[in-house]
Parts: sequence; structure tokens; C-alpha cells
Amino acid sequence: MPLNRRTFLESSAVIGAGAALAAGAASPAAAHGRGPRPAKRYSFTVMGTTDLHGNVLNWDYFTDKEFDDKAHNDVGLAKISTLVNQVRAAKGRRNTLLIDAGDTIQGTQLSYYYAKVDPITRKGGPVHPMAQAMNAIGYDAAALGNHEFNYGIPVLRKFEEQCDFPLLGANALDAKTLRPAFPPYSLHRLRTPHGKDVRVAVLGLTNPGIAIWDKANVSGKMVFPGLEEQAAKWVPKLRSMGADVVIVSAHSGSSGTSSYGDQLPHVENAAGLVAEQVPGIDAILVGHAHTEIPEYRIAHKETGKEVVLSEPLKWGQRLTLFDFDLVWEKGRWTVEKVAAQVLNSNTVEEDPKITGLLADEHRKVVAYVNTVIGTSTAAMTTADAPWKDEPIIDLINVVQTETVKAALAGGAHAALPVLSQASCFSRTARIPAGEITIKDAAGLYPFENTLEARLMTGAQLKEYLEYSAKYYVLTPAGAPVDTARLTNADNTPDYNYDAVSGLTYEIDIAKPAGQRITGLSFEGRPLDPAAKFVLAVNNYRASGGGAFPHVAGAEQLWANSDEIRNTIIQWVQAKGTVDPGLFASVDWKLTRDGTPVF
Repeated sequence: MPLNRRTFLESSAVIGAGAALAAGAASPAAAHGRGPRPAKRYSFTVMGTTDLHGNVLNWDYFTDKEFDDKAHNDVGLAKISTLVNQVRAAKGRRNTLLIDAGDTIQGTQLSYYYAKVDPITRKGGPVHPMAQAMNAIGYDAAALGNHEFNYGIPVLRKFEEQCDFPLLGANALDAKTLRPAFPPYSLHRLRTPHGKDVRVAVLGLTNPGIAIWDKANVSGKMVFPGLEEQAAKWVPKLRSMGADVVIVSAHSGSSGTSSYGDQLPHVENAAGLVAEQVPGIDAILVGHAHTEIPEYRIAHKETGKEVVLSEPLKWGQRLTLFDFDLVWEKGRWTVEKVAAQVLNSNTVEEDPKITGLLADEHRKVVAYVNTVIGTSTAAMTTADAPWKDEPIIDLINVVQTETVKAALAGGAHAALPVLSQASCFSRTARIPAGEITIKDAAGLYPFENTLEARLMTGAQLKEYLEYSAKYYVLTPAGAPVDTARLTNADNTPDYNYDAVSGLTYEIDIAKPAGQRITGLSFEGRPLDPAAKFVLAVNNYRASGGGAFPHVAGAEQLWANSDEIRNTIIQWVQAKGTVDPGLFASVDWKLTRDGTPVF
């Protein structure tokens, strides 16, 4: 088999004098054993995770059973730990680093429990399960994600204190001094067999959207400038400090686009722009977008040097491996080659070290999510909610409507009608007939969204609904309707389709997007474009999430910091009995030329 350059250089040290060179006959010097010494080479691997979102074990606390999806993925740090152990065994522990790209302490009932129910901030309180697991696995650094700020800065600071590794955020600055509020970078030395250490710098960058999405927690305390400008500031400094390799851990998608319209002061998904615009970067661990990118190469627009990007799938479903090959040239280590891949966590068993470490915490949270909070007179499910007005979505809307009405009572806007938006976040959520537990109610709202009230006009609401209706695939009258192919047009996710309660309307899916809302009425009369309404809306949507028209710029009448799912739990507890007959109604339906689809 022909030898490539690297194989030849490594093999020549073993074969020694008399070995035939790839180019032909040996030189006279080589024939006497005095040939040029092979170049010093060293290889190492950087492993990466992102968007763990509170997943330690392969468990779904919203269903209280082992996690599973259509692709039979697995989740959690216990699975990641097994993969990490395998990589370290193969590469050598001292030839690896392990980093993360953010969104660590929010997303499951496990992470919620230790932020709100038995908070890590209480005196003598527990150590966060994510800190325990990541410390035990041996993380070297982690970037901040936007969801790190959901529970407030005190919880984040306590988590930071409990971690044995730094939380990095070069573009998370103190609002007054404009100095980094967290370490911008971490430096790591890898010992080589050649007596020449490799110096690896990890630069952490987070998402500027934090300033909007968690305004209540960070306003006046921290600011979040763009990723590109902060990378351009820090990468040269790291190189001047002697970094042989620079890796960016960025809680920012790769695409350079945003689902938040023009609401963000900086591009939300900027990892690709960082690679293209900032020289001196070797690789970027990408986060935030919840997509899987095994390897993606972007050439710097001026130098032409390729930067390797990789994003492992969320929740610990994948582990990224960046494999670096270095050569010693002119008195320093130079990156010769970088390659990336992802490993699937469903190929291994959970590490018993991690499952045993967190067995008590797991039991506590399982008991918590199974606490009974009320009863329901009928079963409700989201199975058909993406294409039918279902009582389970009406339940979310009635809770939000009543909450906003109570908040505005006695004020200047108390007389205005309150409408509400809700999405189908999961097609498997259900409220059973009989006893309702915390996990049942929480399963309707797996995100940490909070509730706001925004002032909207009839004309704005019409455009809002038209925008929402682009979710449906154009389906001519008379054509067969397949629900498996009816939704997610233009890759619109389920959570970016809103049903609005308090109005009556039809969505004609035989018409092109933008021309689908018909029969739009309020209290039996055609909607007055000039009429004013209060829209109960989650903070994601109100902040521009999904780029829905008008709502982000609408006047905010009220907001609170309690998660909507907790508001639902409290509402069920207060009512005791949930009766869909008291609130469920068919306010919208899909049609084609006036004929209902279902």
C-alpha cells in the first residue's frame, strides 16, 4: 500500500537507514544513516457537547420513562461519559480535552427542581446535578448559553462556583465597566513526547439575544456585544500569548441567520461569520441551533484558511470529536490538519459512575413530577393539535387569558378583550382522565417561557395569523390530505405555529401563504382592523421569536417572571378539577374553498 506523507514520516523513524525513499533511491547521507530527522508530530483530540439542557440520565421527566424518539436517540451525560471514556482510552487521557458550548442548566424537570424547588442558592443547598456530572466526567471548559440566564444571575453564579471548570463568555460584559463578567478564555497545556508542550486556547462566546430574551435578569447588569467583534479582539491576544491552537466554543448557530427578525442587536447564529471574518481560528464548536453538523468547513474570506466547525446534536445525543494533527516547524507547533466527526450516544450504555452519582437526585425529581395536583373529567392530547383546534391547547390559552385578565384588572387596559396564543410544543403531550400530575401539566410546556401582555390591533392580528398559517403546505382542493406532510412548510417548526383564542377564523390551505385567513371575526362580527386587543403571549414570541409581525414592537402592558408551565400547574391546583366542557371550543379550522378539511 502506498504511504502518504504522514505515514512515511512516521514510519521512516522506525525503518531507519537503508529504507527506500518514496521518491526513489536513498541519498548518500541516508545510506550512511545520516538522513534528515523526521519532523516532530503530535496528535490530540478535543471532544465537545452542547445544548445539554439539564439532561444527565437517559430519562424523560415529562413522561417519566426512558427517553426515546423516532430515531431511537438517547440523551444525557451518563451516555456521553461512556463515549468520553472510550475516546480517552483510545487516544490517551493526556491527549484529549473536553468542552461544551452552552445551554446546560435549563430544560428538564431535573434542572428546574434544583433551580426552583430545592435551589442550589439556598444556604447549605445541594450541588447542581449538571455540575456534579460534568465535574465527574472531567470537563475542561464550557461556554455560556443563553438559557444559563433563565433562572437569574445568582443561580448562574452558584452553578459557576460549583463547577471545577471555567464558564467562558468573552462577549458577556459587565454593563458598567464593559469588562468581561466571566472568563473570556481558558488555556491548556498538552504534554507531547517531544518535550515541547502544545498550548491550546478555548475562547467562549455566547448569544447576544440574551439581552432581549432575559432582559428582566440582565438589564443594567450585563451587555452582550456581537460574537465577531469580540472574537476579533481576543483571538490575536491568544495567539500573542503563545497559543498554538485556538478553538472557539460558540453558543451560536452556524448559519448567519436569525429567527428573531430585526429584534436582535447582533446576528443570532454567527459562528459561520466568526470563521469567515476572524483570522487565527482552527476550529469552532457550534451550539444553540439544535442541529447536527458532523463537519463543516468555512474558508476565511482573506487568508483562505479553512476553519472546521462541528455541532453535536442536543441533549447529549452526540459527541463531537475534533482531531488535530500538528507538526513542529520553525520552533513552534503548527496545525497541519483538522478533521471532525460526531459519535452517537445510543451506541453505548450509561456510565454507572454517573448514574450512581445522581441516583438520589433522580429519585427526588421522579417523586416530584408524579405529585398529583388535580383531576380531569376527560382525556386530552396534542396528537392532532397541529391541524385541529384541540381542547388541550385551549387549556393553555384559558390559563394565559385568565392570568392576564387578573393582572390587568383595575388598570387602564382592564376593559380591553384579552386574546391568547399557544403552540403545540410536543405531539405526545397528554392530560389523562382522572388524576393530573405535575409531569402531565408541565409536559404541555417544556420550555421555560414566561407570560406577557402586548397591545395589538385587529389589522395587526390578521397579519399575525397570516404569518402563522404559512406553517401549512399548500394543498389544492380535491387533493389527498396526508397529515404527515401537511405541516412544517418551509421548515417551520411546530412551536412557530400559533393558534389564537378569542377570535374565530378559517385557514384556507388551498390558497398561497399570506392569503389564507378567512371569516376572521370577534364575538360574531367581522374583526375591526382598528379595534384594540390585549394578546397574552410568551416572552419568546414577544421578543421576536419566530419573527412574527408586530408583536415584538407592540406596547408591553404587563409581564412576569414565572414560567408558563408553573402557571398552568398552579391553575390546575387552584381549580382542583379540569373540565374541558367549560373552556374548549372550535375557534379555528382548516378549509379548502370553504370546505372543512377535517
